[in-house]
Amino acid sequence: MRGKVNAAKKAAGMVEDCSVIGIGSGTTIEIFLEELGRRIKEEELTVYGVPSSYQSHLAALKNGVKIVDLFQYPELDICFDGADQVDENFNCIKGGGAALTREKIVATASKKVYIIVDSSKIVERLNMPVPIEVLPFACGFVEKKLAEIGKPVIRTGSGKLGPVVTDNGNFIIDCDFGEIKKPEELEREIDEIPGVVESGIFCSKLIDGVIAGYESKAEILKGKIRHQTQRGKT
Repeated sequence: MRGKVNAAKKAAGMVEDCSVIGIGSGTTIEIFLEELGRRIKEEELTVYGVPSSYQSHLAALKNGVKIVDLFQYPELDICFDGADQVDENFNCIKGGGAALTREKIVATASKKVYIIVDSSKIVERLNMPVPIEVLPFACGFVEKKLAEIGKPVIRTGSGKLGPVVTDNGNFIIDCDFGEIKKPEELEREIDEIPGVVESGIFCSKLIDGVIAGYESKAEILKGKIRHQTQRGKT
């Protein structure tokens, strides 16, 4: 937890007055918004934000961020988001909170993208199941196609019966592909299946830096990450 807090504080310190930021989703982003809220109050900053989910929308409002959208600002200054896993080349898996489609849109619309993570999220190669947002109408077909290359499971809700429904009204399939050696190729293969809205693979070409938090510090990592960063070294 300490690493996550340190990374979120580091990220909040990067936000400039009158900037327009893309806001990801998840617990790390909630901490980032709390830290940013302190700066907004203490330094009397004006910060505009485009949230990627209702969760981050509400958290941003609570912490003094002025909510705008991509109609008003089709290009954002900088985006901050968390990740479920980051490999040594900055490829990421995201979507544990089912906001991956809007997160990828907001990230792609931003001039700079920084991923905020506890250092334990950094791995040599991606290997966790990939969240995939799917149109409900196509869910059975997409599940069948994914079964040809991985092990798909429709995500079910903990607070309701049946599948998880995203902010876009779609379903989530979590698909285990084992160790992912070529993220860009896999992302393309998934996206080519009709009915897939977006995958949770965020390739390194989208990422400008990773803000890694450790027990007593946080660092902005750029370029290839040596695997030993998991143990707090660089």
